[in-house]
Amino acid sequence: MKEDMKNFMEAVWKNHRGRFIGTIIGLFIGLSVLVFGFFKTLFVLICAVIGLYIGGKVDNHEDLFRLLEKLIPTRFR
Repeated sequence: MKEDMKNFMEAVWKNHRGRFIGTIIGLFIGLSVLVFGFFKTLFVLICAVIGLYIGGKVDNHEDLFRLLEKLIPTRFR
């Protein structure tokens, strides 16, 4: 029984990785909306996307200060 489940999960991961990850993410977002509400979940998702964007810039060894100069208008400096 355990071995069959392990083989099944390996086959699903190998052949349908995108669908599997999408299902897990969808389940997480759906539960978050039910537990915390739509706007709180939306806020967390927006923060995660911003973090992903900044993290991608750091991974590409881009200067964060230049990024902030692009994002923040000069009238606020």
